[in-house]
Amino acid sequence: MGIENFTAFAFTALLFIMTPGMDTIFVLNKTISQGKTSGAYAALGVNAGIIIHTLFAALGLSILVAQSGYAFTAIKYIGALYIIYLGIMQLRKKLDPTLNQNNIPSKTTRKNNFVSGFMTNALNPKVALFFLAFFPQFITPTQLQNPIPFIILGLTYTVMGIVWYLCLTYFAGTFSKKFQESKNANLYINKFSGMIFILMGIGIALG
Repeated sequence: MGIENFTAFAFTALLFIMTPGMDTIFVLNKTISQGKTSGAYAALGVNAGIIIHTLFAALGLSILVAQSGYAFTAIKYIGALYIIYLGIMQLRKKLDPTLNQNNIPSKTTRKNNFVSGFMTNALNPKVALFFLAFFPQFITPTQLQNPIPFIILGLTYTVMGIVWYLCLTYFAGTFSKKFQESKNANLYINKFSGMIFILMGIGIALG
């Protein structure tokens, strides 16, 4: 398949996935404030964004974006503004009216969590640059123009990411009921995560 040292790739990818970052904060916030179901949809959305970057890398579109200063800057600022927007919405957020008495999120809430997770990753050009720098190290040089190795590595990365974030969601979900029962705790975590998102968005814009 044109892949070298797959075991080393899997181990290194797992370390990257487990390293706390914006995706981790996003999934944890949705899990603790809204429950395991919301966290699971957020996790699926985040990893759907990874699939998009995988396809772009496989088709060579990521290289075009990286080489085009205008395209890279435009995507970077759009992504940064979207993340800042999410942060502002978190700061303004009150108790979620879409949660019923059993703390089960509505279809609209689940969809919004998935879309938000997807957009935070898909609109981050630094993820595309990371894949362009990381994946070729495990692809046979003569196969770098072949999209198949990129797709295999990308799907492997995605599956590992889904498993990790779902495990994270499961364990974090044990705290969700306590936060949902406490109005103040729920509001505090929304404000805290909102500030983190705004700072990350600013960091992306300035980086």
